Amino acid sequence: MAANKMELAPLRPWDDFFPGLDRFCKPDLGDLARWNNRVISNLMYYQTNYFAVAMVVFLIVGFQNPLGMIVGGCVVTVVFMGSVWAGENQAIIKNFKRKNPTLFVVCVMVTSYFLLSLCGGVMVFIFGITFPLLLILIHASLRLRNMKNKLENKLEGVGLKTTPMGVIMDLLDQQEEKINKIQDFIETKLKE
Repeated sequence: MAANKMELAPLRPWDDFFPGLDRFCKPDLGDLARWNNRVISNLMYYQTNYFAVAMVVFLIVGFQNPLGMIVGGCVVTVVFMGSVWAGENQAIIKNFKRKNPTLFVVCVMVTSYFLLSLCGGVMVFIFGITFPLLLILIHASLRLRNMKNKLENKLEGVGLKTTPMGVIMDLLDQQEEKINKIQDFIETKLKE
């Protein structure tokens, strides 16, 4: 990743985030690469909106069970960071993470669920952590991209901008593939 200063992506207008049913479409389940690209693009473009939605749910659950939410957040953070560390130091895990990012996140969540079940914090995990992630995944999967979305993602992909979601995507090894596609596109245009 380029040594750029971290920028917080702007909060997108709510009428762009929820524009109406005409901008939502069921993803093509037969083309997983295209679906993955749609999800990643929407995660990058609407990251601040997703953060705001997740924070609202976190706060609601956190007020109901503050200790459980703190323990749940710590467990998920430790498991995620441990899996990222393992992915950087073990070639098998790194390849798995790069080829199956959704399955990798599911494995992190299942491991977190198991550890929290030992502490008795399963309901906090389900409502405070899993539910917001499910809402985000559903929106990112169904929301069609627009031109502004695609342009912003290109800027992030070539390293002109660095955002928190870009850092997370780098940790999940999802940015490298986009940068390679952009580089291939530029090389073909230069040859023409």
